[in-house]
Amino acid sequence: MLRVRKSAVGWAVALALTAAGLTPASPAAARPTIDWQPCPKDATAECGTLSLPVDWNRPRGERFDLALARRVATDPAARQGSLVFGPGGPGDSGVDRVVNGSSRFSADLRRRFDIVSFDPRGTGGSHPVVCSRDLLSRQPQLIADQAQFDATLAGNALLRADCRARTGALYDHVDTTSAARDLDAIRSALGERQLTFHGSSYGTLLGERYAELYPDRVRAMVLEAAMDHSGDTRAFLDSQAVTAEDAFDEFVAWCDRSSACALHGRDFRAIWAGLRTRAERGTLTDPKRPGIVLTPFELARLTHKEFYDTGRWPGLAEWLGTMETSASPATALSAAAGPTAEAVASYPFAVFCQDWSLPVRDYREYAGHLRRVARLAPDLRYPTALFALATCLGTPQPVANPQHRLRVRTAVPLLLAATVHDPASGYGWATNVARQLGRHGVLLTYQGWGHGSYTTSPCVGQAVDAYLIDQVVPARGTNCPAIEPEV
Repeated sequence: MLRVRKSAVGWAVALALTAAGLTPASPAAARPTIDWQPCPKDATAECGTLSLPVDWNRPRGERFDLALARRVATDPAARQGSLVFGPGGPGDSGVDRVVNGSSRFSADLRRRFDIVSFDPRGTGGSHPVVCSRDLLSRQPQLIADQAQFDATLAGNALLRADCRARTGALYDHVDTTSAARDLDAIRSALGERQLTFHGSSYGTLLGERYAELYPDRVRAMVLEAAMDHSGDTRAFLDSQAVTAEDAFDEFVAWCDRSSACALHGRDFRAIWAGLRTRAERGTLTDPKRPGIVLTPFELARLTHKEFYDTGRWPGLAEWLGTMETSASPATALSAAAGPTAEAVASYPFAVFCQDWSLPVRDYREYAGHLRRVARLAPDLRYPTALFALATCLGTPQPVANPQHRLRVRTAVPLLLAATVHDPASGYGWATNVARQLGRHGVLLTYQGWGHGSYTTSPCVGQAVDAYLIDQVVPARGTNCPAIEPEV
């Protein structure tokens, strides 16, 4: 084990009102403050807001309120500072995580750190992006031909204009580079010289960007289920297809060896092929929502979602088994059928389209992606990432936070906590990020399953805690054994 010397870099009193490389605020500038009050839903937690610029390149311009929550360290005498959690998604609420799910972190971490999180700009309680529900519902899951491709381009242009009109200026500034500057303002408002951070899934993109912009302000940073933000359209789709198919294969292997699987002892791939065929014919309905037809994409999406947590695997097998034995309905409704009470809806995925440039020239190129993805994922076939192509189609270029290889030069190595069979943030992403970080990152591998590993593997949990508390970095090549799903 290597103990890293704590950085002696002094605290920048400036508010980080500008991008890296621009002149910082005067040292005499007042530090931003958070007026902490008991949270309405749980008075044992504290909630507050932080006033921030909509556009960090215009720090004196329009502002918005960022929503935050914290639970103070349970042992004031042992307190070391604040641990900021970066939520996933995009669209997950860090405020809800703190108010309702503070047990995500160990008792030892909660004893030593205030646990702080927030709703990233454009989501939750932080001036959410809102759009016409009708326009959102028109976005196709998959595109069938050039006419639909053209219609999607036109529809997305209408949607962007609608979201901008309803949301205001913040709509064009919800990218993760802007969120990283928000994160540094949070650090300053908490009175921390350096940031102690744990990001999960999409929250790792925030951590990576922060480490690039403010390397001297990183005390310790955990990237759990890390995203690789360096690939183009093809690389993004291919990595997601391989990741999804691996998760499918692992579920099938579990079903073959575990009596907890309702389809144990049967040919699961044949059952799956039959379900997919029925979905393609429009005759497969969801037993959890009687009469609602499942498209092939929706079948794959709902199935893939259950791979995130091995505790859901038995329920997934039961759901698929029920569909297999159910008769085809005489009539069925589409999942989008029925009136809605609200004319508008929040749209946190707008963040993604400002972080990723995924251009597709025309339907011919799009169809080529579909064919290649189907070869890489012959069973699942329609990874959720395909929806990103449709929903972001036509996004003006360049995007605010485009893909690039990481350029991190922190004094302490970032800790990557990766799961070999993660169904969303593939292990290949983690190894790519580790290569980009070089000596500025260390990869900690969990050999098991699920999206994330800190709460799954005691081995990972102990290593992460030692790193966050004492800045003890695991030896390179450290592996944690898989924990077999309960049977």
